[in-house]
Amino acid sequence: MEIRRRPPNPSVKVAHLEYGIPHPEERPRHILEEIVWEKDREVAVSRERVGLDQLQRQVRDLPPTRDFLASLRASCRKPAVIAEVKKASPSKGVIREDFDPVAIALGYASGGASCLSVLTDKAFFQGGFEVLVEVRAAVDLPLLCKDFILTPYQLYQARAAGADAALLIAAILSDTDLAYLIKVARSLGLAVLLEVHDARELERVLALRALTTEARAEAPAPLLIGINNRDLASFAVDLATTERLMQRFGDTIRQRGLLLVSESGLFSRGDLDRVLDAGADAVLVGEALMRQADVATALETLIQG
Repeated sequence: MEIRRRPPNPSVKVAHLEYGIPHPEERPRHILEEIVWEKDREVAVSRERVGLDQLQRQVRDLPPTRDFLASLRASCRKPAVIAEVKKASPSKGVIREDFDPVAIALGYASGGASCLSVLTDKAFFQGGFEVLVEVRAAVDLPLLCKDFILTPYQLYQARAAGADAALLIAAILSDTDLAYLIKVARSLGLAVLLEVHDARELERVLALRALTTEARAEAPAPLLIGINNRDLASFAVDLATTERLMQRFGDTIRQRGLLLVSESGLFSRGDLDRVLDAGADAVLVGEALMRQADVATALETLIQG
């Protein structure tokens, strides 16, 4: 799926009035493009409020990040679970009305999560970096900042808020942007979850120099591959996506020592076993847990079956 960046909004001034000039492609074509365009605006506003130099000063004296990959690899539960703190989504609306991120994070920690994922997008997921800050203060588990990251500025935001890892989505980033953002993340001590949705995206990601044998020998990068089972166009979910992509690319992923995370559509122990058999080392689970009154018990049940 092609994701265009937001077009410019030119204007002309006549006397004291300013008029916008219509752009032939001024409206997003689908929800993901709408999210990306809104994210551009959101980041621009954030940069006006807090400059990059200020964020750089904030992260300079922070303690080292927690080891996101090591936590997943050390889990005695297979696949390891990244449990997600998420209030809403664009496809399902509000998932949890009584949203208490600290209580949810503590429940996940006691229920057996190896790591947590925290939604920081405001407009479409009703999250925020303040949620990440709250969760960071409450638990010691490694945290993934889950957002639509387009710029290095957002990686600094994530690090300043307490993240140990960040999500990069192949569908919304060029190869050049992916390579540069991985480099910036590495400099900040952030692990990177590279998310793909289909074979074309996975081929692109595996071709990045940061994932080649030579680059890993020079400077090992804390990288994970995430296969999202959700179709970006229809929002339909199919666990066969993980199976198909691992059947085709699993040997390459294993040879490079990359950790594989299956995302979306995981609601039962049978679902976990299915992607585990396909080669997943970990799963990212959100909605199945967030809809339950007791997230700790729900997570324990999901893990144990």
